[in-house]
Amino acid sequence: MSSILTNSSAMVALQSLQSINDQLNTVQNQISTGKSVGSASDNAAVWAISTQMNSDVTGFTGITNSLSLGTSTLSVASQAASSVTDLLTQMKAKIVAAQDGNADRTSLNNDVSALKQQIGQVVGAAQFNGVNLVDGSQGASINILSALDRNASGAISAAFISVTNNDLSTGGYTAKAVFDVTNGTGVSASGDTAGFTLDGTAGGGSTTTGTIQIDNPTTALAAGDQVSVAIGGKNATYTVTAADAAATSTADMVAVGLKNAIDQLGIAGLTVNYDNSTNAGTLSFSNTGANDLTVNAQFKNAGSGGLAAMSSIDVSNAAGATAALSTIESLMNTAISATASFGSSSAQITSQATFVSKLTDTLKTGIGSLVDANMEAASAKLQALQVQQQLGTQALSIANKSPQNLLTLFR
Repeated sequence: MSSILTNSSAMVALQSLQSINDQLNTVQNQISTGKSVGSASDNAAVWAISTQMNSDVTGFTGITNSLSLGTSTLSVASQAASSVTDLLTQMKAKIVAAQDGNADRTSLNNDVSALKQQIGQVVGAAQFNGVNLVDGSQGASINILSALDRNASGAISAAFISVTNNDLSTGGYTAKAVFDVTNGTGVSASGDTAGFTLDGTAGGGSTTTGTIQIDNPTTALAAGDQVSVAIGGKNATYTVTAADAAATSTADMVAVGLKNAIDQLGIAGLTVNYDNSTNAGTLSFSNTGANDLTVNAQFKNAGSGGLAAMSSIDVSNAAGATAALSTIESLMNTAISATASFGSSSAQITSQATFVSKLTDTLKTGIGSLVDANMEAASAKLQALQVQQQLGTQALSIANKSPQNLLTLFR
């Protein structure tokens, strides 16, 4: 039955054409963006997975930068340790020559003194981006961001490579009983070291505050002395200046300088306040962040370190030349061990950097397999849909003319 009120053929042709147009729009979008899944509406599950993986790739970019920085820092430290070893080898040759009774020990001793000075310069200059791994200013070790670990539940955490510092600075050490510690979890203080733990909110601990007091010791702080605090894998160091040492309260000057150095670390949730109204040189620590923070403070004399015994070497006389033989051997072992340690850490970081690079490439490939469009298939489908669109348009045109054919029945 034909009707001028209801054109079923036109409705079918219109629905078919609309479907073709929708498919055509989808294919054109794939070709223009290069993606088969460009938004959550395309495929919610695949989009969610790919977005999470993309965020990980972005995180690995930051890890790559951290590892590159760590590699550069270690390269400088390794070169410094190697140079110190070479200089100590030269010094050993001078000491061996001084064993001869006919040697010009005065000249040899002058050469030894020059080598001592050069070693001190090498150690002092071996810093990269403000970090020196051979002068004892960074504490026992530093942590270099190396990975992002995700467990089965999806929780993510940072992983680090711990690099052991090797103190090759020179000079003698004198204990000065610098610290007085109160509050905190696991408080410990031995005069020149101090530490406690500030509980984070995630762990539910109640000890979120702690106090370190820098005293004015009986043996006064001198210019070049250093006070450092390691917090959450980061280190802040303040070096006592001549003006600090001459001040009425050196402890106050050091406390203010150390507070400024800690503030520059930018540790989330950590607040450090200075208030000398009760006790001079007092720093109050407060942790409002989610993670626990370990605070370790350390005092270091100007020039104290692994090569401190070098200051005692004197080959200007026979007794000193004899004693210097055993001393130089110990110093060389220290420098060689430092070079080996840095080399091992450098190899570990290089290996991790290679792995992170390959892992990043693998993740990108996986993301591409999930969301990238098959351009060959899209091209073929585009041409087919364009033909279907033309045919659908023609079919709709024919269907729309059907009611006009009914006029012939009334002629």
